[in-house]
Amino acid sequence: MKNIPERFQDLFADETKAFLFLATTMSDGSPQVTPVWFNTDGEHILINSAKGRTKDRNMRAHPRVAVAIADPANPYRYIQLRGEVVEITEVGGREHINALSLKYRGEAVYSGSPEETRVTYKIRIGKAQTMG
Repeated sequence: MKNIPERFQDLFADETKAFLFLATTMSDGSPQVTPVWFNTDGEHILINSAKGRTKDRNMRAHPRVAVAIADPANPYRYIQLRGEVVEITEVGGREHINALSLKYRGEAVYSGSPEETRVTYKIRIGKAQTMG
């Protein structure tokens, strides 16, 4: 992936079950952080949430985000990124959360409420900083 040093590409691999810590901005300007599942399309980070949740509202109002991904085998090795949400779509949202469920839980169908509207967010990666 672009802007990601080669030695940290493994954290973005489909077989790596690293959590992404997503920092968004609340309406009062304060930060909000949530651990989330993620994958990529080879160029962008893709995350998923239910429509109406705090992170959903925050990313719609303030698309600039920061993320941190720690190596599950060594939490002192991590990458932090600044980026921007460049696309928000409900199209394919249920399929995307099912793919993430398979990656993280080994379950092909996400166990959350079938009534919620699932949304996929595409994050363009900006500046990267690494440790470890």
